[in-house]
Amino acid sequence: MPTMLERQSEMRSQAAHALDFSHVDLVCPINANDIQNRWLKPYIVAVRGQTAKTLSPSITAFTYRILKSYAAIAVRGGHDSIPPFLHPVHVLHTLPNTPALSTCLSLIRSCEKPLPGSEGVLAEVLQREMNKLYEQYGTQTCDDDDDDDSAALLAAFQAYLVYTLVLYYRLHVGRDAADYPFLRLQQAMMHLQEIACACSARGLVCSTEQDGAQGARPRWETWIVAETKRRTLYTMYLLDNMLTAKEGLPTFLGTELRGLPAPASKALWQASARDEWEKAYNLHLAEWYPEGGGLCIDELWAVPADMDEAGLVERRRRVDQWLEGVDEFGTMMYAVTSCTHGG
Repeated sequence: MPTMLERQSEMRSQAAHALDFSHVDLVCPINANDIQNRWLKPYIVAVRGQTAKTLSPSITAFTYRILKSYAAIAVRGGHDSIPPFLHPVHVLHTLPNTPALSTCLSLIRSCEKPLPGSEGVLAEVLQREMNKLYEQYGTQTCDDDDDDDSAALLAAFQAYLVYTLVLYYRLHVGRDAADYPFLRLQQAMMHLQEIACACSARGLVCSTEQDGAQGARPRWETWIVAETKRRTLYTMYLLDNMLTAKEGLPTFLGTELRGLPAPASKALWQASARDEWEKAYNLHLAEWYPEGGGLCIDELWAVPADMDEAGLVERRRRVDQWLEGVDEFGTMMYAVTSCTHGG
């Protein structure tokens, strides 16, 4: 029979490993309002700070196939079958309390092998759920930082993105020659960016990540929420770029994302226990703290015209260091950015 001290030690150990996503300390270092206006850029010739970019047919096709695989993974279902912008630990522990995402992951299973002629009916069902999400979350303000609301917003953002991927790739909405399906998909992207704006405004980085000079480690739960938010946001931008390029419209650099962290390492993302993640994060701090912080997403973009040779060498060294630890999502992001911008 365990002694009182042994029982107390076990209880402390369980408390240390228990997950609590109800309070996360996040900040938003960017102007989130620019996210909801992104859909306007191809239609406005001159906007201050807007930087055009060229997506080659091969990169557009590559992005198309990658995102298609995300839709296929999502409709297959199961704990081991979730797209790489959803964190397995986060989904496992929050799904019962986030009906937006749980309903989505359940509903899209019917789209894995739809019966011939049923695609239109399934599309209407999914779009009704999307309309509900937009009505509830699409008009959220950027000022409310309620934790429960933030968790629901993240679930709605991720669910809306998954619905959009499934509509396009599995139910072919927006891929036909007729104008109406494309307009429906275009409206879905507008609504998605509005939800993304509200979600992002409630924080995209851990407060300790924002103040890199401190070299502090955030709570695992806080880090998970920040990283899954950013990966969801980056996936939405890839989808927006691909759809815009396929329509023959100009594409633009997401300059509003400048300064956000690049996708985290495989060791951090795939950690399944708190102590495993804390060890990985300590190594991350030791590796990147002397560098002034981890790699930012804009370090994967085109080299600034005013960067000297020493700056270029240092940037390439940092990117090489980041590449040593990335997972499949990070590798995909590097492939897209490198082939688009060089490097």
